[in-house]
Amino acid sequence: MTATAQLPAQPELTPELAADLAAASLALAQRFSAGATMWSIAPACPPHARHIAVEFVHPVVVGKRALPAVALNGPDLVDQVRISARSGDVVIAVGRADEPQITEVMRRAPAWGVTTFWIGNGERPPHGAADHVLWVDDPDPRLPATGHFVLLYHLLWELTHVCFEHPGLLTVPAECTDEVCITCSDEGRLAEVLTVTDGTATVRTARGTETVDTLMVGDVARGDLVLVHAGMAISKLTEEDSR
Repeated sequence: MTATAQLPAQPELTPELAADLAAASLALAQRFSAGATMWSIAPACPPHARHIAVEFVHPVVVGKRALPAVALNGPDLVDQVRISARSGDVVIAVGRADEPQITEVMRRAPAWGVTTFWIGNGERPPHGAADHVLWVDDPDPRLPATGHFVLLYHLLWELTHVCFEHPGLLTVPAECTDEVCITCSDEGRLAEVLTVTDGTATVRTARGTETVDTLMVGDVARGDLVLVHAGMAISKLTEEDSR
């Protein structure tokens, strides 16, 4: 008798996952309406990244709009996302919570000004690791090779187009840019160091590039993450701090 391995059961679309899909779809529709490009990555399974890009850029339903989406592949996906993504863009990643390249992209994403989506299974990422998390709790390592993830991003594509049918939902609330805003004037913004000179650094934030004073944090290097406020770097973040 030959034993036949059973594939993981089809994931249950729980109320929590359905709500996450709805919120993620609305956010995607809003970002695309504002001119975003989607960048997809899947370090352990690159076909997922390509499938997502094809799904959004080449709709299979007549009359649905083609959306700008690009799959990134290669040994250094962090650098590829850094170079490719503009503030306001979208990054969607497929992989487990302990995938180093995805983790690194997610922790730097606020400095790049991108909205993040993370599809995976098993142990969940820490709360707040991505803007939107679409997760299957089943830890079976075979699950990414089945249709489970495909179902999730097919639903994401379809629901995004449903949101397009309701233009009143597509306006993204304007971000505060007032230098003396009562709400956010005391908040530090995440920044990634680009270049360093004596006592100052050029950094990238969601608002663009800025020059900040680094005397409060001491030595910094290209690629460091810092919090900036009022033209100064006020804290240097470790890997644990920025998760």
